[in-house]
Amino acid sequence: MNCPKCQSGMEKITFAEIEVDRCTDCKGIWFEMLEHEKLKEIEGSEAIDIGDPEIGKKNNEITNVNCPCCQTPMVSMAVLKQPHIRFESCTSCYGAFFDAGEFTDYKDESLTENLKDLFRKR
Repeated sequence: MNCPKCQSGMEKITFAEIEVDRCTDCKGIWFEMLEHEKLKEIEGSEAIDIGDPEIGKKNNEITNVNCPCCQTPMVSMAVLKQPHIRFESCTSCYGAFFDAGEFTDYKDESLTENLKDLFRKR
């Protein structure tokens, strides 16, 4: 499997018995269906996101990419409670690709984001 952003190889990383693929160069992370949601709930899982967030921001501008598993064109998605986080998602196999730094940000929902969500529900 190759990285959908920089085409470098991917390495298997396991945290709490959940295996993901991380790019050996840009350090973006490929999550199979719902793995990012499962890992978000596990304390310390942000340790898998070792990439430079500045490189992640640059790579986030690359939006025309194919799924590393099934080669389906992926779509850009925003996290509902954190719309500043944009990741790529496969509409066929439901995998998700987070650029370096995005998973750490995804795990760190701020108080402001939670307050906005609270008021949205009313």
